[in-house]
Amino acid sequence: MSEESLVLSTIEGPIAILTLNRPQALNALSPALIDDLIRHLEACDADDSIRVIIITGAGRAFAAGADIKAMANATPIDMLTSGMIARWARIAAVRKPVIAAVNGYALGGGCELAMMCDIIIASENAQFGQPEINLGIIPGAGGTQRLTRALGPYRAMELILTGATISAQEALTHGLVCRVCPPESLLDEARRIAQTIAAKSPLAVQLAKEAVRMAAETTVREGLAIELRNFYLLFASADQKEGMQAFIEKRAPNFSGR
Repeated sequence: MSEESLVLSTIEGPIAILTLNRPQALNALSPALIDDLIRHLEACDADDSIRVIIITGAGRAFAAGADIKAMANATPIDMLTSGMIARWARIAAVRKPVIAAVNGYALGGGCELAMMCDIIIASENAQFGQPEINLGIIPGAGGTQRLTRALGPYRAMELILTGATISAQEALTHGLVCRVCPPESLLDEARRIAQTIAAKSPLAVQLAKEAVRMAAETTVREGLAIELRNFYLLFASADQKEGMQAFIEKRAPNFSGR
């Protein structure tokens, strides 16, 4: 683990913890940081020994937004050809479950990054929002779509048009956040959830993640077809045989990911 890295990686058995490491800039999401994060995420996704990924931020913020200095003088063609936003799709494409452990600010691109994760755990001092309107732009990495699905159209519209933020507790009330905990126990809570997931069948976890994601992106009919396909596929796995046999024998299953 290099202290100069923009993303610090710590491996704890089947869990990878990725820490955004620009605390002096409140972990503003520069192109270099995003590239480093994508590199780590894709390496974790390809590593069979890693089953769950946690993303958090160093210092007082998860991520306080995009790096405005990197965009201030950009033209539309610059934004298009640089792939600055397009590359974010690779974050959402990670197959393994990703938990966002949000400490402090998750604003703009930071909120969008958190919403690309599968589970969001927040510290009591966390704040969420899409304040791009204050800069004369709008969210461009999924904020208008994912926030609307999380909060509903009217609350999302208010936040996006006013640039206001919401507290961790309000995010919990609206379903954006799964749970809120004291700052000092944030990572421990994320680890606890990650350990629970890591003990399950990796194949079942990945196919369940795909099916749940599709629920927000397709019609009910299409989603049900994907769910049923994934349900059938798992009957070709050794994990399905092990899980059901362990249940019959009243013992803990030993899932291999095969």
